[in-house]
Amino acid sequence: MLKLTHSSLENLFMRYEEPSSMVRWDAPLLTVLWDEADIPGDQVWDAINKGNVKPPNSGTLSNAKAPADALQTLEKVTAAITTAVASESSSQSSGSTMVVSVGDAQVSINLPGRNITLSELQRHRRQFVSVHKKAITLGTTERGGVDWSEENIGVKFGTYLEEHL
Repeated sequence: MLKLTHSSLENLFMRYEEPSSMVRWDAPLLTVLWDEADIPGDQVWDAINKGNVKPPNSGTLSNAKAPADALQTLEKVTAAITTAVASESSSQSSGSTMVVSVGDAQVSINLPGRNITLSELQRHRRQFVSVHKKAITLGTTERGGVDWSEENIGVKFGTYLEEHL
């Protein structure tokens, strides 16, 4: 026999929620009053065995998890691209298009017609990494699965730099 302390019982009373047929986990709602002689056994049986299964919603779906090395890959790829852009920017005087090899992909980045400082590149890198680090740690996705491969991170960072430089 389970014995509850007075405070535990009071706590349970405080947490009680009246069932509602509008709530997913209370459907189907079969009410049986305490003084009712007949229990709707057929309805209970049908609800258990023949009930319609609702598709999962955002509250019941599990988030896609990033691979264990996603953060390391993110840091490595963005650092390599930042270094390549900094060296290309210092050697070129006008706007040009540069190609950086990231894994098996070639990332094309259009540089502006001005000198890009290393501190500016590092600031953009930190901003990009902080946004994507949040996605890695919280498991959030961009309306579907996120590809954490070197190639995809490189393309995304290249696009980010083109938009923000």
